[in-house]
Amino acid sequence: MSKSYPDPLTLSRKVLRVLIKLNLLMGALILALLIASLIAESWVMRALGVRPVPGNSMLFLGMRLIMVIGICSVPLAHLVLTRLLAIVETVKVGNPFVMANAVRLKTIAWAILGLEMMHFTVGAIVQGVSTAAAPLNISSGLSLTRWLTVLLLFVLARVFEQGARMREDLEGTV
Repeated sequence: MSKSYPDPLTLSRKVLRVLIKLNLLMGALILALLIASLIAESWVMRALGVRPVPGNSMLFLGMRLIMVIGICSVPLAHLVLTRLLAIVETVKVGNPFVMANAVRLKTIAWAILGLEMMHFTVGAIVQGVSTAAAPLNISSGLSLTRWLTVLLLFVLARVFEQGARMREDLEGTV
């Protein structure tokens, strides 16, 4: 007896819908953490593994700034996920080379570029507030893969634009 596996498009749609919900949940949780850190600073910071040390108020401020960046990243991630879901839907109906998908890919590329800039900002905050006595251990290294992804998305957007134009030209001649 052979097992039946879902086709990749159906699976992609389900995964994207789950990711959209998880992204919104993470944003709500980060917001709750930020609010809690303002109400019960010492308790929240101890729960996060940061011990109150004289002179590490900048560390607490830096952690809150990182929380704000995390909250600001939610709409960008939502933009990426919803645009990708819309592209998957056009593939499902058999018409992916449309101008709307070119625009969606370009939007995704800009959103991921924005997320990368936020990543660098987090890295700068970590460098600015960490001390030997109170280090903030957050990975903020440069990833060539993420930057290549942005470049690839801009190129794919252009490919989709050309594909949509060619399709329109072909339909106009028939």
